[in-house]
Amino acid sequence: MVKYYYKDNEKKLFSAIEQVKAKCWVHLDNAKTSTLKNLAKTMNLDVDDLSDSLDLMEIPRVEKIDQNKFIVFTRFPNMEETGIYTSPLTLVITPDNIITITPTKCELINKILHGTEGYKPNKHTEILVDVLLKLIQSYTMVIKKIRTEVVLHEKDLTKVNEKDITSLTHNEENLNQCLNALQPLKKVIEDLLTGRYVTLEEDDHDNLEDLLLASEQAEVLCELSLRIITSLRNSVQVVITNEFNGTIKLLTALTIILNLPTTIASIYGMNVPLPFAQSDYAFTIVMSFIVISFIGSFYFFQRRRWL
Repeated sequence: MVKYYYKDNEKKLFSAIEQVKAKCWVHLDNAKTSTLKNLAKTMNLDVDDLSDSLDLMEIPRVEKIDQNKFIVFTRFPNMEETGIYTSPLTLVITPDNIITITPTKCELINKILHGTEGYKPNKHTEILVDVLLKLIQSYTMVIKKIRTEVVLHEKDLTKVNEKDITSLTHNEENLNQCLNALQPLKKVIEDLLTGRYVTLEEDDHDNLEDLLLASEQAEVLCELSLRIITSLRNSVQVVITNEFNGTIKLLTALTIILNLPTTIASIYGMNVPLPFAQSDYAFTIVMSFIVISFIGSFYFFQRRRWL
């Protein structure tokens, strides 16, 4: 659904309006092909320029539509989704309006629209920078949250279970998707800094440089968290392998220890002439062999630390 928001110099908050007007913010939430076509017609834009905003796998980039219009494709963290943990967020900057398009619900934009930031009505660059900043901040929060969860698994590797391994894999995939969004987002900021897409004032240029630094820090934090997960996963694999090998050794040792007495008893259970068969002490002798073989094999495997 397309919604229109407007604020003038006297107001601090955006207010919803019924129809589009100059200097308003146009937001399309849960965008579909039909609503996108209507938006393009209303805003005098080519729908082909906006079609990529519905692609759930779209990577962040910036494109120029014409001399005074450009479009910025970004992605925001979306923890409500499964499989794809980031969703596309498209910003279209025109001389008269700023347009945001999301194929899913975007709380980040809603918080900005209902926040208390004192944006100037005609400062679309300021709004763009602030949206990008909040994007990076949201990624940083997600990365820090995942890192905290991962650190908890480092306390005792011997107690890691299947649920913990599944959670670790989930967090690793989430971080990889965050990194895949942050890396091209840094390129978007670098492109904006060139001034090819929008005329930058000194404050805008400084804010974009700060934004570039923030994106690099978020990227480094994400890569560090991924290295921690990789190291932890390798450690868990070593622990599980050692436990498995220990179990195999134990079962092998017990099998051999129990097999020796069974073999002796089986031989002396045959109905054929055997040593000591006529002796009054045959049972004692056979049981002595069984006990000695049992103790000897047990001692042998215990010395080798298989038991």
